[in-house]
Amino acid sequence: MIVEIIITILVILLGTSGYVIWNLNRKLEHMESWVESFVFRIRDTYNNMMDVDSKGHFEADDEVGSIFQGIKTIITELNESIEEEV
Repeated sequence: MIVEIIITILVILLGTSGYVIWNLNRKLEHMESWVESFVFRIRDTYNNMMDVDSKGHFEADDEVGSIFQGIKTIITELNESIEEEV
Protein backbone atom coordinates (compact mmCIF):
# COMPACT_ATOMS: atom_id res chain seq x y z
CA MET A 1 0.00 0.00 0.00
CA ILE A 2 2.76 2.48 0.91
CA VAL A 3 4.72 1.59 -2.23
CA GLU A 4 1.67 2.37 -4.38
CA ILE A 5 1.21 5.77 -2.70
CA ILE A 6 4.89 6.62 -3.20
CA ILE A 7 4.74 5.55 -6.85
CA THR A 8 1.59 7.64 -7.37
CA ILE A 9 3.23 10.70 -5.80
CA LEU A 10 6.34 10.19 -7.93
CA VAL A 11 4.27 9.87 -11.11
CA ILE A 12 2.41 13.09 -10.27
CA LEU A 13 5.70 14.87 -9.56
CA LEU A 14 7.19 13.55 -12.80
CA GLY A 15 4.17 14.73 -14.80
CA THR A 16 4.27 18.15 -13.14
CA SER A 17 8.02 18.46 -13.74
CA GLY A 18 7.56 17.50 -17.39
CA TYR A 19 4.89 20.16 -17.84
CA VAL A 20 7.01 22.83 -16.13
CA ILE A 21 10.03 22.01 -18.30
CA TRP A 22 7.92 22.02 -21.49
CA ASN A 23 6.31 25.36 -20.54
CA LEU A 24 9.64 27.02 -19.70
CA ASN A 25 11.19 25.72 -22.93
CA ARG A 26 8.29 27.15 -24.95
CA LYS A 27 8.68 30.54 -23.24
CA LEU A 28 12.45 30.49 -23.80
CA GLU A 29 12.04 29.81 -27.51
CA HIS A 30 9.53 32.65 -27.76
CA MET A 31 11.92 35.01 -25.99
CA GLU A 32 14.84 33.98 -28.21
CA SER A 33 12.83 34.73 -31.34
CA TRP A 34 11.81 38.11 -29.89
CA VAL A 35 15.46 38.99 -29.14
CA GLU A 36 16.54 37.99 -32.65
CA SER A 37 13.77 40.15 -34.08
CA PHE A 38 14.79 43.06 -31.86
CA VAL A 39 18.44 42.76 -32.90
CA PHE A 40 17.39 42.76 -36.56
CA ARG A 41 15.24 45.86 -36.01
CA ILE A 42 18.11 47.74 -34.33
CA ARG A 43 20.53 46.87 -37.14
CA ASP A 44 17.93 47.79 -39.74
CA THR A 45 17.23 51.11 -38.00
CA TYR A 46 20.95 51.87 -37.84
CA ASN A 47 21.41 51.10 -41.54
CA ASN A 48 18.34 53.14 -42.51
CA MET A 49 19.54 56.09 -40.46
CA MET A 50 22.95 55.97 -42.12
CA ASP A 51 21.25 55.82 -45.54
CA VAL A 52 19.03 58.80 -44.74
CA ASP A 53 21.98 60.90 -43.66
CA SER A 54 24.45 59.61 -46.21
CA LYS A 55 25.25 63.17 -47.33
CA GLY A 56 25.37 64.60 -43.80
CA HIS A 57 22.54 67.13 -44.25
CA PHE A 58 20.86 66.31 -40.95
CA GLU A 59 24.06 66.49 -38.96
CA ALA A 60 24.91 69.88 -40.46
CA ASP A 61 21.62 71.54 -39.44
CA ASP A 62 21.82 73.16 -35.99
CA GLU A 63 18.45 72.34 -34.46
CA VAL A 64 17.80 69.07 -36.24
CA GLY A 65 21.47 68.14 -36.05
CA SER A 66 21.64 68.04 -32.26
CA ILE A 67 18.58 65.79 -32.01
CA PHE A 68 19.82 63.65 -34.89
CA GLN A 69 23.24 63.37 -33.26
CA GLY A 70 21.65 62.21 -29.99
CA ILE A 71 19.57 59.57 -31.75
CA LYS A 72 22.57 58.50 -33.80
CA THR A 73 24.69 58.11 -30.65
CA ILE A 74 22.06 55.97 -28.92
CA ILE A 75 21.55 53.72 -31.93
CA THR A 76 25.29 53.42 -32.49
CA GLU A 77 25.81 52.34 -28.87
CA LEU A 78 23.00 49.78 -29.18
CA ASN A 79 24.46 48.47 -32.42
CA GLU A 80 27.95 48.17 -30.91
CA SER A 81 26.66 46.35 -27.82
CA ILE A 82 24.75 43.92 -30.01
CA GLU A 83 27.77 43.21 -32.19
CA GLU A 84 29.93 42.59 -29.10
CA GLU A 85 27.51 39.96 -27.80
CA VAL A 86 27.00 38.26 -31.16
